[in-house]
Amino acid sequence: MSELTITKENFEAEVMQSKVPVLIDFWASWCGPCRMLSPVISEIAEESEGKFKVGKVNVDEQEELAAQFRVSSIPTLVVVKDGKVTNSSVGVRPKAQILAMI
Repeated sequence: MSELTITKENFEAEVMQSKVPVLIDFWASWCGPCRMLSPVISEIAEESEGKFKVGKVNVDEQEELAAQFRVSSIPTLVVVKDGKVTNSSVGVRPKAQILAMI
């Protein structure tokens, strides 16, 4: 499964109503650490096998979602389970730490 592009239009269906946990990567194209983290997020998405979803939110295009999650630094990773934030982290993390969040 590849990453989903999360927008305010599909946020409710893809994240809040998801039957599985959702890892959301808040990022921007100009962000160096975000570009470093991107291949790791892609790899995690490919390995998720329906156990969880991986979504990406471009903070420049989805300012409302970034504000809703109080994202002030990127990359920010947020885990949402059953419509509630259960974990979050700011900055580049190793794959094992990201998987442990979920």
